Amino acid sequence: MQLGFVSAILPDLDLDGVLASAARHGYDCVEAMCWPRGKAERRYAGVTHVDVGDLSPARVDAIGELCARHRVALSALGYYPNLLSPDAAEADACQAHLRRVIAGAAALGLGVVNTFIGRDPALSVDANWPRMRQVWRPLLAYAADCGVRIGIENCPMLFTADEWPGGKNLATSPVIWRRLFDDLDSPQLGLNYDPSHLVWQMMDPIAPIAEFAGRFWHTHAKDVRLNRRALDEVGILATPLAYHQPKLPGLGEVDWGAFFAALTDAGYAGAVCVEVEDRAYEGSLAARQAALQQSHAYLRPYCAAR
Repeated sequence: MQLGFVSAILPDLDLDGVLASAARHGYDCVEAMCWPRGKAERRYAGVTHVDVGDLSPARVDAIGELCARHRVALSALGYYPNLLSPDAAEADACQAHLRRVIAGAAALGLGVVNTFIGRDPALSVDANWPRMRQVWRPLLAYAADCGVRIGIENCPMLFTADEWPGGKNLATSPVIWRRLFDDLDSPQLGLNYDPSHLVWQMMDPIAPIAEFAGRFWHTHAKDVRLNRRALDEVGILATPLAYHQPKLPGLGEVDWGAFFAALTDAGYAGAVCVEVEDRAYEGSLAARQAALQQSHAYLRPYCAAR
């Protein structure tokens, strides 16, 4: 396995600075964010460390030279919009940009792009399903033509009023993953697995690994702390941020020893990328760098250096 981090936490640095930070802290790789340039639509979005709209052969070579100089690889390209937005213009723009990200990954010689399935939050899973098939079958065919696999993160995207009640991502649970894999029937489709999202859904984050690790194209390392007193007050039907907090690895409820043991037992040999969303470490660039350093120190004993 390779230990890395998600570049979204360093929006104030360019790719050279991100890779230099990774090298300084001892990371093996980085998942590079590839949002279209412009205003961020939400927290941790809108970050562009690889501009797939400007990937000339010279730029591809320059990115390769940066990775070689810092001795840090790119594990994947990341872009996490709502591809099934009920706003047709938004959905079309997201789908078009995802195609550019897929083509960019192919140009860079990368095998994985990470994203969300998407969802109309006002509709049930079943009601979203026909449109999901209509959108995703051609996207997966295009990914196959490019030789790129798609890792779907399992975050429900159910945090704010406009994401209520269903969230903006269908791929939230094992029963839905099975349905997606069976229905779409594509070897390109897999997971970018984040155990923390199962914890706050009151699910076992380790149990799915044995069954689904063969579909793990990428993984995230983020922890989560449940506020049991708040949960007793508001219940699980409240917006999830009312009763949980994203935390650095080791500061929450994920059993990281069990997580890495299950990954190694299942033969997973890909990237594990720290996703810093802990607001206690967001006050400054120095604090976010400290979060990356602390996360590396905590996780490296579980994940041998390359």
